[in-house]
Amino acid sequence: MKKFHALSAALIIALASSPFAKAETTDSDQPKFNFKPSGRALFDGAIFLPNKNGFADGVAIPDVRLGGTASYGKFSAKIDIGYGNGSLSMKDIYLQYTFNPENLIRAGYFVQQFGLNSATSSSMKPQMIASTADSYLNATGRNVGIMYIHDRGPIFLGVTALTPNSMTVSPSKQGKISIGICERFVWRPLREPGGIAQVGFSSWYQTPQHTAVTNDDGVTETSTGYFNYSIGFPTKVESVPMLSATINNSKGMFRMTPEILLSKGRFALEGQYYYMNIQREHGFNSYTAQGGYGLVRCLLVGDAQYSYSHADAGLATPKPKTLECVLGYDYMNASDCKAAIMGGVTNDYSVTFNYYINKYMIARLRYSYTNVWASDVQFPRHENIIQARIMFKF
Repeated sequence: MKKFHALSAALIIALASSPFAKAETTDSDQPKFNFKPSGRALFDGAIFLPNKNGFADGVAIPDVRLGGTASYGKFSAKIDIGYGNGSLSMKDIYLQYTFNPENLIRAGYFVQQFGLNSATSSSMKPQMIASTADSYLNATGRNVGIMYIHDRGPIFLGVTALTPNSMTVSPSKQGKISIGICERFVWRPLREPGGIAQVGFSSWYQTPQHTAVTNDDGVTETSTGYFNYSIGFPTKVESVPMLSATINNSKGMFRMTPEILLSKGRFALEGQYYYMNIQREHGFNSYTAQGGYGLVRCLLVGDAQYSYSHADAGLATPKPKTLECVLGYDYMNASDCKAAIMGGVTNDYSVTFNYYINKYMIARLRYSYTNVWASDVQFPRHENIIQARIMFKF
């Protein structure tokens, strides 16, 4: 009987260590399909002082989104559909492959890595509204492209090849598609909670846009190259033009932005400078625009220190039950006398209070004083804007 038990034990051990047994255990380790729904809704209200020419106090729902993220092994995909200002629009739509925790590649329609502002989505800006320079230059708008991300230790690198307008305009209507490449390089020697130091540099080159035009003989021709840039006053409740420029006879556009991010305990400082130059043909002078912003952030109640978000190369969202104060300054010069293009000049002072209610809700209150002058689309004026927002996000 003892021999029988010994033989049985040996047989069990042999079966457990056989290739067939190993195959059974690895079957349970196969990737599983996961889907996580997502959505958000913004509810804004605003009061405008002193000159309401073009403005009206009121409320708006500037953005409602529904979508989700699916994953299977190293593959993932995201789709987001938004509704705002009376129309549907496509937001993030992409497929992603993650080689390992430090490297990934993404293809589709998304926000490319370009400057510190790309670390936060449009609804998560600490100053409630994206910086004027970033919005005017469309520096963090969505484009069709393919992007590679490297995120390891003190180094963050994002490189994107893109084709602007390809999501909304067919190649035949463009005549000649615009293509570009941009990169963001970040060095972050300190990235621990309570102590963060980061500097970075981003650059972007892009060929001009074109339009297919049919002449009187029925022949389709391609227009000369051009770029369009425009922005309204810093509010989502009204849409009043502030800066606008069309640069015709364009050959190519180059822009760059250095960035800085510092944080110690309850305080943080972040900022960017933007420079853009558009070369032109047929004897026209090149067009130059420049601007920048700076933010001073302070955690008043709740969270006692800022934390870092590796995946975005920026500050993480403060913890629930935290009250934050953000002082901001924006400047944008879109007028170039040598190029005879008067896009306008503006500066903006703001103070924003953010209360992070819980992981799903944020309340914001913002006051801003905005000046604009030297603009072909707006007379010289200033505007005081008081805004409030409740955001629900999951």
